[in-house]
Amino acid sequence: MKRSTGRILTTHAGSLPRPSDLIEMYRDQAPDASVEPRLKAAVAEVTREQVDCGVDIVNDGEFGKPSRGPVDYGAWWAYVYDRIDGFEVRERSMEGGNPLQFGSKDRKEFKQFYDEDGGMGAGGGRASAGNRLAQLVCTGPVKYTGQALIQRDIANFKAALDGVAVEEAFMPAVSPATMQILANEHYSNSRDYVWALAEAIREEYRAIVDAGFLLQIDDPALVDLYDWWFSLEKGMGEYREWAEMQVDAVNHALEGIPEDRVRFHICWGSWHGPHSSDVPLADVVDLLLRVKAQAYSVEAGNVRHEHEWKVWRDVAKLPDGKVLIPGVVSHATNVLEHPELVADRLVRYAEIVGRENVIAGTDCGLGGRIHPQLVWAKLRMLREGADLASQQLWR
Repeated sequence: MKRSTGRILTTHAGSLPRPSDLIEMYRDQAPDASVEPRLKAAVAEVTREQVDCGVDIVNDGEFGKPSRGPVDYGAWWAYVYDRIDGFEVRERSMEGGNPLQFGSKDRKEFKQFYDEDGGMGAGGGRASAGNRLAQLVCTGPVKYTGQALIQRDIANFKAALDGVAVEEAFMPAVSPATMQILANEHYSNSRDYVWALAEAIREEYRAIVDAGFLLQIDDPALVDLYDWWFSLEKGMGEYREWAEMQVDAVNHALEGIPEDRVRFHICWGSWHGPHSSDVPLADVVDLLLRVKAQAYSVEAGNVRHEHEWKVWRDVAKLPDGKVLIPGVVSHATNVLEHPELVADRLVRYAEIVGRENVIAGTDCGLGGRIHPQLVWAKLRMLREGADLASQQLWR
């Protein structure tokens, strides 16, 4: 994995805006014969757009992960259920909100907000998609069946990179912890369930690394499930026990994969809500650093978590050889971060962990969270801010 030698490198967290016609094809479940050529062209387009914005470490926008819901959010985790066996749809009532979020203190304290707004500022579309996913239940042995799909995504991205100058390229894949969100009726306990999921998704991880790309593991569940499942009644002790098991599971999935090919992304969920009961980074940073990855991608621009740069000064030391990817532009606001603000944030991290150990990133995937025009503007601000920080750090 490349480091920031001579200047601050830039990247992002994964999801980018999809073309409207590709979204419609996915929603209409168009035949592969029409989707495949458009998908390949779209990946080439989004790769060039990233380069034009000054992004150094690019991905395929996650365009090969179809979203079937009424609003397109990149299907960053839902995609996997088209790639594994062992789940089936169970009809159930969705009254009273999303059953995936049955223990949320945030949703209890701000019930009026969530009832009226859905937590999205976009008609509550994501809640509808989440409710649909909540009907999936594990009813049999989990097995990865997505070999052809991940190879298609790899081939499309390789073709898009041909003749394009980038520092590196990455592909995201979902974590076992996030897959474990859905109900289990087959495995006798939660450990067996998450271990089976880790065994299954390991195939996708290896395919990405074997293709020569960096692997990014998307694991918002590691931190945002504290609010969803533990904040009302169970508390920190039970949460920590659960989280330790998830770290063991992802490390199991990563066995045999070199750490310097892995970046690990956490965030506290991309919904536009209060986030009043998010677990503090200081309470989980030790678990984060146990993950067998070289780079850690964390929120640093979201106003609920921007102050947590202090964690790296006061609580945890970034281990030697590791890289930090602070999200210095955010999905949580339409306001464009000024390049000087971006630079200030980056310099602050660089002064703590070392300039060569910082890569400028985004809080979360930007696709579907803010208007596409703003996504590209924010990535340009990211580049300008990284250049300003580089001027200060290497003068």
